[in-house]
Amino acid sequence: MISPYVRRLRLAAELRELRERAGVSAQELAKRSGVYRQMVSKLENAHVPPGQEDVQRLLETLGVEGDQWTQLVQITSEAASHGWWESSGIGERQARFANLEAGAAVIREYQQNLIPGLLQTEEFISTRLANSELPLPSDAEVSGVLKGRVGRQRMLHRPNGPAYEVILDEVVLRRRSVPPEVFRRQIERIIELADEKEQVTVRVLPVDAEIPGYNIPECSFSIYTYPDSGDPVVVGLEAVATDLVLTDREQTGQFEMVYTGLVSAALSVERSREMLAQVAESLPSR
Repeated sequence: MISPYVRRLRLAAELRELRERAGVSAQELAKRSGVYRQMVSKLENAHVPPGQEDVQRLLETLGVEGDQWTQLVQITSEAASHGWWESSGIGERQARFANLEAGAAVIREYQQNLIPGLLQTEEFISTRLANSELPLPSDAEVSGVLKGRVGRQRMLHRPNGPAYEVILDEVVLRRRSVPPEVFRRQIERIIELADEKEQVTVRVLPVDAEIPGYNIPECSFSIYTYPDSGDPVVVGLEAVATDLVLTDREQTGQFEMVYTGLVSAALSVERSREMLAQVAESLPSR
C-alpha cells in the first residue's frame, strides 16, 4: 500500500489548488458545499484522514468531474486507509516512519550516529533497549518496537519493494552502540543483506572525506520518493525526543543536494563493503 500520510498531503495540495483556482475562500467553499469550515481547513492542511462524503461535496462544488474526479476520489480512499503500523505498542514515532516508507519507490538515508532502523537486527534492537537509560514513549512497548522494526524491514524483501540507499558515517562503525560481539553480528548482517538484495546499497562516508561545497550535514535524515510524480518528496528527521517531517519543495531539495554530495564523497560500494568487513573482523565473535 502507498503511504496514507503522503496521500493526505497530496489530497490537501490538490484541494487547496482547486479552491484557489476557483477564486473562493475556504469560508465560502464551506458555505456552498455544506462541509464545516473547520473541516475544509483540516483537509487542506492534511490534519485528518479524509472522509469520502466531505471530499465529494467539495469536488462537486468546485466543478470537478471526469478523470480528475475519479483520481481524487481514489486518492481520498488511499489517504483514509489504515496500515499495519497502527497496531498498539509500536509507538507513534516509529509508526510515522513506517507510514512514510509504505509504497516508497526510493528511500535514501544518511545516518550519522547509529545503525539505521531498516538494517538493525533483532539482537541489536533488544540489546539497546535492555541497556538504554532513556524511557520508551508512553505509547510504545518493547515487543511492539521489535514488531515495528521487523514490519518495516519486511518491505525490503518484497519483489516490488523500494530501492534503499544508505550512507553510514564512519562514526557509526567506530563508536560502539552495543557490546562488541553483538555489533560484529550486526555488521555481518548488513554485509549479507547488501550482497543478497540488489535494491539495497550501502556506502560508508569516511571521517576524513571532503564533501563538495563542505556541505556537512548537521543531522541524520531520510528522503522518500514515491512512484506517483504528483506525490511530494518527503524528508524525515529523527531527534532524541521528537521528529520532523518536511514536504516543502525548497527544503527537501536542499537535502537532496546534500545527499548527492555525500554520495560523491563516500567510498564506493565495493570499498564500503571492505571497510564493513574489516570492522567486523576486528571485533570478537563472542
